[in-house]
Amino acid sequence: MTATTQLIEPINVEQQAQVLDKTQATLRLAECEYGRRFPAIPVLFDLRGRCSGMYRVRGNEQVMRFNPHIFAKYFSDNLATTVPHEVAHYVSDCLYGLGNIRPHGDEWRQIMKVFKANDSRTATYDLSGIPTRRQRYFTYCCQCQSHRLSSRRHNKLTRGEVSYHCRQCGDSLRFVAACQGAT
Repeated sequence: MTATTQLIEPINVEQQAQVLDKTQATLRLAECEYGRRFPAIPVLFDLRGRCSGMYRVRGNEQVMRFNPHIFAKYFSDNLATTVPHEVAHYVSDCLYGLGNIRPHGDEWRQIMKVFKANDSRTATYDLSGIPTRRQRYFTYCCQCQSHRLSSRRHNKLTRGEVSYHCRQCGDSLRFVAACQGAT
């Protein structure tokens, strides 16, 4: 981001209320179509980075997260597309279970048709002025070379959830250092 790029302020309380209203209205539309109740879901405005919205499940917790900066820059578009997109993920989870369907598969697309919303998977926005996350990388080595692993892979290794091996020599990767700078 250049020094002349103006930072975008996040959406205000009134706009957040509009997003919450659109979320509830979209859920009511799903309830009418599918003849069943979909419980209210927590909606947070804490998402950062390049993503406009996210439906997340951790254990028994379901939540919708929206990026308040991207919403501020493209409010009308996100209200019309991102909110139904994430609600459709929630509804498809309730109807079919996330493990039984593809995230943007036929079931999800059918729900988007019910919502009369665009079923494209991603939007292309100019994100200048939007604070974005910077990925950190870590240096690992094996017998034959060094490897750069993202912070996500580094954290999985640190927690003992996975082990990575070099494709060339088959040796386990060993931590060396955090890389300077992020890309």
